Amino acid sequence: MIITCGELSRKLQLKITPRQGHERRLQTSLNMNHYANKKSAAESMLDVALLMANASQLKAVMEQGPSFTFYVPLIVLISISLTLQILVGVLLIFIVKWNLNDERNHYRLDILENVTTAFVFIIVVINVFITAFGVQQPSSSG
Repeated sequence: MIITCGELSRKLQLKITPRQGHERRLQTSLNMNHYANKKSAAESMLDVALLMANASQLKAVMEQGPSFTFYVPLIVLISISLTLQILVGVLLIFIVKWNLNDERNHYRLDILENVTTAFVFIIVVINVFITAFGVQQPSSSG
């Protein structure tokens, strides 16, 4: 099956604009809802990665036991971080659910995006402190 350039551009919904000489430039219209969904999916994947790292850190701290110098602060910080990460994940689900192309949703989506960004910033700061307190894997004696 042979597809002409015109058929291909119609199928892909591209606009071909001639430039100087024989050069052509492809222009695509940006679907903001599609862009936002991809962005939220990427944020969700990063959130899952950090969630797994924090769960591993929590396990390491608990294995070291209460004799570890920063046991209580690390348990509290990791717990707060995990809770906020779950909250961010839920917020991202709601952000993806609503259509960005519908102007009635813009105000609500803007607030959700700002809240999510603030929570992500807090999570990053908390994780800096978790790293600073130095979670170490317990040494195996065997």
